[in-house]
Amino acid sequence: MGASSKPRLSGVQKQVLALYRGFLRTARSKSPEERSRIESIVSAEFRHNSSQVDRKNFLYIEYLLRRGKKQLDQLKSPDTVGLSSLNVEISQPKRP
Repeated sequence: MGASSKPRLSGVQKQVLALYRGFLRTARSKSPEERSRIESIVSAEFRHNSSQVDRKNFLYIEYLLRRGKKQLDQLKSPDTVGLSSLNVEISQPKRP
């Protein structure tokens, strides 16, 4: 067996990639306008989380995976026509 030059992926990394591919596959079933919108939202969300979430914070990563799977299940529904994003800013209370 030949050695592969690609690094081995952990189980969590495989789950994240499978979720990402699932979103892209599901986006194909929507209208062309919604498809591009879904792809851009999903790409931005995954990029944001890859740079902001500590790779050793498994609890939070597992939470994001569960949340993403629920969103993907909702998006797969024929009644769902699109995906929206919600940006929530959490500010620290100002100290006197």
